[in-house]
Parts: sequence; C-alpha cells; structure tokens
Amino acid sequence: MENVVKEPRLVTRKFLAWPQHEGLFELKYFDPFLVLDEFSVSAPAGFPDHPHRGFETVTYMLQGGMTHEDFEDHKGTIGAGDLQWMTAGRGIVHSEMPAAQGTQKGLQLWINLPSKHKMIDPRYQEIASKDIPEAAKEGIKVRVIAGEALGAKSPIYTITPIMYLDFTLKPGAHLEQPIPISWNAFVYVLEGEGIFGNSKSLSVTAHNLLLLGFGDGLVAWNKSSKPLRFVLVGGEPLGEPVVQSGPFVMNTQEEIDQTIEDYENCTNGFEKARHWRSEATLGLDY
Repeated sequence: MENVVKEPRLVTRKFLAWPQHEGLFELKYFDPFLVLDEFSVSAPAGFPDHPHRGFETVTYMLQGGMTHEDFEDHKGTIGAGDLQWMTAGRGIVHSEMPAAQGTQKGLQLWINLPSKHKMIDPRYQEIASKDIPEAAKEGIKVRVIAGEALGAKSPIYTITPIMYLDFTLKPGAHLEQPIPISWNAFVYVLEGEGIFGNSKSLSVTAHNLLLLGFGDGLVAWNKSSKPLRFVLVGGEPLGEPVVQSGPFVMNTQEEIDQTIEDYENCTNGFEKARHWRSEATLGLDY
C-alpha cells in the first residue's frame, strides 16, 4: 500500500442522500451511492408495496428478519446475517415486511446504475449468512459482502465495481485495507468505537458515518476495550447526471417523467403492477 490513506470526514447522519426527506442533508449524492439507511422496524410497520427503477438495493440484516415479495412472484425471507442484492433495473414493485415479532434491524444501501443498465430486467442475488465468505487475521475478522479482503472474495456480481466489507476488530487490532484510489468510499460504525485515518484522530462511535477522501486505503485502530464493528463500502464513480424522484433514479427529468407515466399506466416494465398486491399488504387492516 502506498503512503496515501483516505482521510475521513465525519457525517453524523445515517442517510447519504434522500433529497427532501425529513429535512436537509449534507450530501445529495456520493457517486455511485444514493442512500444508506440503518432501519429498525417492528410489525405491523414495514415497507408495503412500492416501486423502484434505475438502481440497486442491497439489504444486509443485522437482527431479526424481513420477508420480501414482488410482482414477479419472487418471495423469501432473509434473517440475521443474510444478504439480498436486488437490481431493480427497468422496474419492480415489491414489499419488505417484518418476518417475526420484535424489532428487525438492518442496513439498506442504494447503488446507482449506469445509464446503459438502468432498463435491464430485474434480478436478485441472495446469500445466506453461512455462505458469506469470511476471513480473519491478527485480531481482525471480515465478512465479504462484495469485493474481496484478507484473501476472501464474494460471489456477488456487481454491475458497478463495489466493495462492501463488514469488519470486526478486537481490542488493540490495527487494520490497513486497500481501496482503489479513484473510488468513493465511506465507513459506517455499527458497534463500539474506533479511530480512522490518523492514529491521533478522535474516536468515532456507533451510528456515525465517515466519508473517506482521496487516497488508496483505509487505516483503522481499535484502542478501546470492546470490539469495534463497522462496514466499509466503496465504489467506482459513474460520473453521470442523476435525477431522483423518490424510488426512481434516472439521468434526466424527461426519463423521470416517463418513469412516473410508466408506473401510473402499468407499462414498460410495470405491467404486472396493475393486478398485483403482496400478501403482506392484503393482510394489513386498513
């Protein structure tokens, strides 16, 4: 690794971006990432039937489980440690609802698609917790959701080059993780507290997000007495214009207008939305 590490900037909000959602946010887009949400939901609340077009959603469960249904008759439940990588492409309508009593927790990341792939057919990649590659070395454990680290490589295919790594550092552990110098990357702390970028920096605690600046890697220390857990997410910027309207992400306003028309008229990818309702939504007591 060269002697240029990505210096972090602290952002104490869990959303990378969602314009006009619950007030102002410091960032509108961190190419190619659109949203990071650390969700916590209990029945009967959830995410009933809703559409997407033009990007990917990556759901990584931390506690409990969520049941997913869509208008292509895809249905399943992901539990703690499981991963679902959904490419919405030209259009999907789905629901995501709690699978059990109590609180369900997880991370959902939205990743933009390049313009040439925004209208591809929807697809899923799902990996059970036991099948997510892991590696350990000198007090460091990593679960490789996408990309590779410590010799372990994820089977997930990413349209845009992405790394998504779940690190746990024991007390006293020190991490040096390479990141392609041209990529944008961020850290989100899940548990404990750690020092990032410079050994003399202030420690960062759980539920804080760090944007990494220019450099070719991340350096982190756990100088506390408890384990430190965080995710490191990085990706190659697309360098394309972004126009977002809620669950639709395209390149121009004209494409957004067409998407809204397609959804309202159940055409051009949304045909099955006309008569479909999820079992979860049908069971809700309005």
